[in-house]
Amino acid sequence: MSTLRRVQALAERFAEDTVTNRRQLHQQPELSFEERESAAFIARQLHSYAVDHRSGVAGNGVIAEVSGADSGPTVVLRADIDALPISEATGLPYASQKPGVMHACGHDAHTACLLTAVRILSQLSDTLPGTVRAIFQPAEEKLPGGARAMIQAGALANPRPRVAIGQHINPTLPTGSIGVRAGPFMASVDDIYLTVHGVGGHAAMPQQLIDPVLIASHVVVALQQIISRSSAPETPSVLSIGRMVANGATNVIPPSVEMAGTFRTVDETWRAAAHKLIRRCAEGTAAALGGSCELRIVSGYPSLYNDEALTSRIAEYAAEYVGPNNVQQLPLTMGGEDFAYYAREIPGCFYNLGVCPPGRLNKPDHLHSPRLDLDEAALMTGAGLLAWSAIRELQLTE
Repeated sequence: MSTLRRVQALAERFAEDTVTNRRQLHQQPELSFEERESAAFIARQLHSYAVDHRSGVAGNGVIAEVSGADSGPTVVLRADIDALPISEATGLPYASQKPGVMHACGHDAHTACLLTAVRILSQLSDTLPGTVRAIFQPAEEKLPGGARAMIQAGALANPRPRVAIGQHINPTLPTGSIGVRAGPFMASVDDIYLTVHGVGGHAAMPQQLIDPVLIASHVVVALQQIISRSSAPETPSVLSIGRMVANGATNVIPPSVEMAGTFRTVDETWRAAAHKLIRRCAEGTAAALGGSCELRIVSGYPSLYNDEALTSRIAEYAAEYVGPNNVQQLPLTMGGEDFAYYAREIPGCFYNLGVCPPGRLNKPDHLHSPRLDLDEAALMTGAGLLAWSAIRELQLTE
C-alpha cells in the first residue's frame, strides 16, 4: 500500500475520533489567553497517542513532535485553539456550554484535524525522513496574539524548521475542496482608538459649545479620504470605524466622543505611511473645527504572505490527496491572521479547507457568526491532508 493510501486509510479510520475531539472542544470553548482546559485536553489526547509533547509553552501553548528513524529536516504544522466572545445560536446538541463563548471561527476543527494528523504521523513514523512539529497555539483572536510569543518561546528553534503549514476552515468552499493563494493572502491588522474632545453642554445652545459629535462625524468622513485619495489603487486597504460612543442625551451634547476602528492593508510600507496620515487627518480635522483629538494606533498582526514555492507544492499535494478538480485559487482577503509571524520567520503556507455541504453553497455560513456550523465530513480531509503535506515536505531533497 502506498504512503498516500496509508494516510487516507488512517484518516478514515480515525474520522469518528476526529469528530468527537472537535465536538468536545466545541462544547468547552475558551477565550484567548484563557485556554487552560483546551490545552489540557490536547495534552491528554497526545499522551493517549504516545506522542512526545510539552505543555505550558507561551502560556497555554502545546508543542508535539513526531520523528522518523532517520534524521532530517523539521516541518511545522500549526493550529489555533482559542474561541470568540460570541453567544452560539446553532441549536446543535454539542453547542457551546459556556454562555457568551463560541468556537465561531473553526479553531475547534483546526485543533481536531491537527490532533488526528499527529496521530496518523505517529502511526507512519517509519516513513518519516525527519520530524514533524505540531504547534497548538493559543490566542490567535486577540492582540497581541499567541504566535509571536510561541516563536519567542522557541517554537521555531532547535532545530529551525524548513517550512510552516497552517490550515483554516472556509464555510464558503464546498466540503472536500482546498483553497490556496500564493503571495499576499491576508491583511495586516491595526486597531485605532480615537477620543474627540469639545465643550459639552445644553443641546439647545450649540453656539456656546464645541460639539464633539459633529467633529467626530467629520473625522469619520475625512478618514475615508486616506483610502480613496492617498492609497495606491492597486494596494488593497480598509479603514473602518466600528464604534462611536457619545454619552449625551436628547438635550445634552457630551464633552467628548469615543471611537474605535480598524486599518488593514497588505503593503507594509504603505501601512507605516498610513499610520502617520491617519493621525494627521484626525487631529487636523478636529482642530479645524475647534476641538482636539487623541489618537492611539495599536499595531497588530502583519500581512500574511504565502511563500510562492511552498504554496505551489501544497497545491500539488492537495491535488494528489483530493484530486486536481477540488483545488482552487483563493482571492486576497482583508481578514487577518497571526500565522503571518511564522511565515515571516520561515517559508509558510496558509490554506483553506472547504467545510460547506453542497446543499448550502447558495447560502453559506460565515466565520465569526453565532450560527456557524460546518460539515464534519470535511475533518477527515483536513486531518489527512495535513499529515500528507508534512510527509511530502520531508521527502524533498535539497
